[in-house]
Amino acid sequence: MRKLIGRKVIGGALAACLALGTGGAVAEEVGKVGVDWVGNDIKIDAIKDPKVDGVTCHVAYFDRSVIDRLHKGNWFEDPSDSSISCRQTGPITIGNIDMSEGGEEVFKQGLSLIWKKQVVNRIYDKANETLIYLSHSRQVQNGSAKMSVTTVPLYGQNVVWSKGKPN
Repeated sequence: MRKLIGRKVIGGALAACLALGTGGAVAEEVGKVGVDWVGNDIKIDAIKDPKVDGVTCHVAYFDRSVIDRLHKGNWFEDPSDSSISCRQTGPITIGNIDMSEGGEEVFKQGLSLIWKKQVVNRIYDKANETLIYLSHSRQVQNGSAKMSVTTVPLYGQNVVWSKGKPN
């Protein structure tokens, strides 16, 4: 298991530089598919929402190899592309979550040495009793429109709200 704050950018050496420790979710790599002969991979991590027990998200992302970095340059950055799918994987208990329109950042990982992050936000859609998870990249400038969204419907489920269901 590892924190989803600093994923490998160039081997393990930079991971230590990126691990900032914000108390976010913990990720476990559950899949890895090689996509070419130079060592580029698509990795899949399982991430449990730290404030919503019973929900697991699977995030897929592209991990560039050292050979690809040497060939194409842009040493310190991975692509912004990602995919997310979240499902109920046990009884749902919702803790003290942010109910605002922007929701809250559940976890993030570095896509570059400093500025670029892949972020997952959780937003509660009260009218439709649904948790929305949005995966996107955040950059200081030149933001990306690449995103992925998934939902976990709560309607008709036996959901426990630790602070009481919102009105």
